[in-house]
Amino acid sequence: MPQPLKVAIAGALGRMGRQMAEAVAADPRLQLVARFHRPGSMGEGLVERDEALAVADVVVDFTTPTASAELAKACAARGGPALVIGSTGFSASELAAIADAAKKVAIVRSGSYSLGLNMLTGLVEQAARALAADDCDIEILEAHHRMKVDAPSGTALMLGEAAARGRGVVLDDVAKRARDSLVASRPISEIGFAVLRGGSIVGEHSVSFLTDGETLTLSHAAGDRSMFARGAIAAALWVAGRPPGEYDMRNVLGFTAS
Repeated sequence: MPQPLKVAIAGALGRMGRQMAEAVAADPRLQLVARFHRPGSMGEGLVERDEALAVADVVVDFTTPTASAELAKACAARGGPALVIGSTGFSASELAAIADAAKKVAIVRSGSYSLGLNMLTGLVEQAARALAADDCDIEILEAHHRMKVDAPSGTALMLGEAAARGRGVVLDDVAKRARDSLVASRPISEIGFAVLRGGSIVGEHSVSFLTDGETLTLSHAAGDRSMFARGAIAAALWVAGRPPGEYDMRNVLGFTAS
């Protein structure tokens, strides 16, 4: 019988950190070997980061962009463990730091660990490829709880990247993240984003393809955070033992070559 995969949880006192710890502890394929939070955080069975890295095969990290980038650097400096990153809202320099760390360790980074959302991503790319940009507008709407700090969400940007890939363009060249104008009409080829924040919404995303006379909307709603934990566990099991590189859920689910 194979030995359980040794998993450490970063951001252990956060909502996703607690959810991940419960999910890992309940999975016989995994062993929860360490939990850590911010430097100096103790109690509740927490350890320091370096102690956790020394005993884990994989670290699951739902923290902040800055903390995730620093964690990736620390894992790379040691030559492991592998890393599953669920943080969103990264700056260009933070993404560059993670990409550099992935030269030495295997990292899965995704804007969402939901199987349904990753299926939605594939459908969005296919629809964007099939519908001509000069005939069809694309608008992405996302809604989250009031405490979410990044906007648009990492998942919304992931969907935007899928739409851009389908059209063969770079998202940053066509993205419209806010609208506040009395004079400008909507340019052709634009990919628009709209954001709603409030209450306790776990996550709702929709991508609308709008032509003259009809609208196609592809959507997904999250019922609770357990789906993200299940996806992160799938990513942890997949990434353990992989060669260095930066992967995403398309790799984990077999949609693209590893």
